[in-house]
Amino acid sequence: MKNDVITVTPFNPDHLNPNSIDLTLENTVLRYRSPVIDPREEQEVEEVTIPSTGLLLDPLGFCLGASRETVGSTAYVPMVHAKSSTARAGLFVHVTADLIDIGSLGTVTFQLFSTLPLTVYPGMRIAQMTFWRPQGDITLYTGKYQGSKGPKKSMIFRDPFWQSLPVGR
Repeated sequence: MKNDVITVTPFNPDHLNPNSIDLTLENTVLRYRSPVIDPREEQEVEEVTIPSTGLLLDPLGFCLGASRETVGSTAYVPMVHAKSSTARAGLFVHVTADLIDIGSLGTVTFQLFSTLPLTVYPGMRIAQMTFWRPQGDITLYTGKYQGSKGPKKSMIFRDPFWQSLPVGR
């Protein structure tokens, strides 16, 4: 589905729900290599391919996945949510970042946090997206994640705030 204001490609009409559209998991995830994250520094990640037989997520483990679909809107606020069935299996698809800015266009990075041992599969319906009408003037997103393809690690180290802090601990 692609029109002047909402993009979901590829569009599968079977994934359309009364209030949302289902998003599917692509076949790679990223795992941070370091057990300690310093937001001032770029983090190294390991890219893991999800085999057709699935990938077991460790309980209380964290990795980054992505939607197969490219999504965005120039008029509505996209928000990503876990599918109810996914959540009931103990999987968070976003830790806290469910809002996607107006004007953003790309794949959705999922922040996968499993509360139980859980196997995920490429192509599984893992999340759903809703589109909300904003109020007031709209400024389109042009930030560091614009045009994302596949899971994207944190780019917090690029924020201007870190430039003003002393180096070292």
